[in-house]
Amino acid sequence: MAFGGFELQTVHIGAGNIRVRVGGSGPALLLLHGHPRTHMTWGKVADLLAPSFTVACPDIPGFGQSYIPPDAPDSRHSSKQAKAAALVELMRRMGHDDFFLVGHDRGSLTAFRMAMNHRDAVRKLVVVDGLPVLEHLERADWKFARDWYHWFFFAQPDQPERVISADPDAWYDKLSPDLMGQAAYADIHEAIHRPETVHGMIEDYRAGIRIDHVHDKADRDAGRKIGCPMLCLWSLRDDIEQIYGDPVAIWKDWAIDVSGFGIDSGHHVAEENPVVLAKAIVNFLTNQHRCAGSLGTLSLLSGVKAKSRWNEFNQPTYSEHAASWPASSRLAVAGFQHAPRSLIVERSSTIWLDGTSSRRSR
Repeated sequence: MAFGGFELQTVHIGAGNIRVRVGGSGPALLLLHGHPRTHMTWGKVADLLAPSFTVACPDIPGFGQSYIPPDAPDSRHSSKQAKAAALVELMRRMGHDDFFLVGHDRGSLTAFRMAMNHRDAVRKLVVVDGLPVLEHLERADWKFARDWYHWFFFAQPDQPERVISADPDAWYDKLSPDLMGQAAYADIHEAIHRPETVHGMIEDYRAGIRIDHVHDKADRDAGRKIGCPMLCLWSLRDDIEQIYGDPVAIWKDWAIDVSGFGIDSGHHVAEENPVVLAKAIVNFLTNQHRCAGSLGTLSLLSGVKAKSRWNEFNQPTYSEHAASWPASSRLAVAGFQHAPRSLIVERSSTIWLDGTSSRRSR
């Protein structure tokens, strides 16, 4: 049973009620889900994080059983800016003025905006399968239009809600209790059958097209970047790297201190590979620079074997000459907070790192 020892709460903030599940002990950690999930997607990961952190898993406004933001012509109440402010208020009402932050999919957009706008609140940021909205739109090509067409369909008035609510199970036909567990499936199944929740989720996309990219551009034009350490993770069996190339390279335009790597998983990594995701999060947030050592036998990327060297400060170093490889064959290791200097890279089957040597996976 996921969320062992967690308490389900409804917390009232100025904009409305937020459903949140809280458990564990230690520094505060906020987990933000994606579309069309609810907080229940985090169950397996939350259990693994609870020994080290006080974990808060809310339904993002507009999703699950949290409040539905009111409509506006520019969808400002569903903007990531508005949702970031609401969730910072949630954490403060629960007694956490600052906290670690993880966001996946649509949740990564709110997490990005929170780290940008609320620098005193976010200690470290982890983004999973996400890029700033502006990057998606400016880089959109025929592959994006083919595979992510729903972004533009959801931007249309009224029609998306009518189509989805006519047969929610047909629209969300990939949902399965086999992957997410029966409790999470029942929760999301109930959510997609509520027309008001469907509308709230679609407005999240409309806000991206109408106003979120405007906020992103204002930050870029002003030269503002995320100031806290950031880890970028992505699913190797999803398409973000295939469409956009190296996500870390993109995020370096938006964050001062960013590192990252791909995880062997489909898009819903919290459900498909929770152990690896949880270990990556713990390692990064606890600042264990020998990240691969604490990750143990973690298979990160096929096609590369790496030996990490350690400098006189016991910090990992690595060199640039892997940068000439294709993105799918590059190693970007979580926890590397310093400029790349020295890495020996050679072809192999999988990455297994222990901080001092590398070995082949059989």
